Amino acid sequence: MKQIITILTLAIFLIGCSNDKIEKKGFQVSEISEDENGNKIVGLNIDSLKLETRPRNVLLTKNPTHRITPIYKVNYHKKTKKPFTGSNAYHTKWRDNDEEGNNWNNNFMPGFEAVYGYNFVNVSHYNNETKAENKLFDKPVLIKTFYYPAFSKDTLNFEPVHRKYYMVSVYDEDSNKDGFINVKDLRRFYYFDIDGKNKRNLIPKEYSVIGSEYDSANDFMYVFAKADKNKNGQIESNEPIDIFWIDLKKPENVGLQYQTE
Repeated sequence: MKQIITILTLAIFLIGCSNDKIEKKGFQVSEISEDENGNKIVGLNIDSLKLETRPRNVLLTKNPTHRITPIYKVNYHKKTKKPFTGSNAYHTKWRDNDEEGNNWNNNFMPGFEAVYGYNFVNVSHYNNETKAENKLFDKPVLIKTFYYPAFSKDTLNFEPVHRKYYMVSVYDEDSNKDGFINVKDLRRFYYFDIDGKNKRNLIPKEYSVIGSEYDSANDFMYVFAKADKNKNGQIESNEPIDIFWIDLKKPENVGLQYQTE
């Protein structure tokens, strides 16, 4: 049912967006002007960046103490000037093989739901015991995919799977220095603890994440990433692809599986 709702929601959203020629995904973070020849000049950072945002809904995690709210940038249709936000969509993978003790409830990986959406700019964490709220990022970012502990009863090799942390694939820096944070920048991959704190890199900062695969035999996530060899803050087609592994049972265990020579 979640998959059907997601497809319908995404289809409606894409139709609305295409008809109104919405602004390019992302947002401005530096002043931009032009010289006498019409060339763009990227100036001072916009220190007091304030985007109009709206919460979407409350996501249930496996632990009832922890609840998550996706935060989206408010956009405006160019013609009608009416506001709109993106909506939650989910990465899913059909797998239901009870004979092997695997039931992922259509999640992309067992124990994790993976949510994404248009101009998804932050995540709010709320602790039901302490009544405290905190955001994962101090400033707006552009979130590609957010992984959080699934509310469903997932199993892997007959064992229940309980994740106790978050992962997020995100554009969080104007790495190519064009004045915007958008999909042309390097995409980072971070870990957060169950309280949405103690952020750390899962993939080195000089890489840009481009995809992933799951290894059910080892409960590993393989992350494919391009190395920014010329250090220009963007990825070119001729730059090498390396593969990293992440042990999802102990995400502090990470390593390089394959490196392009």
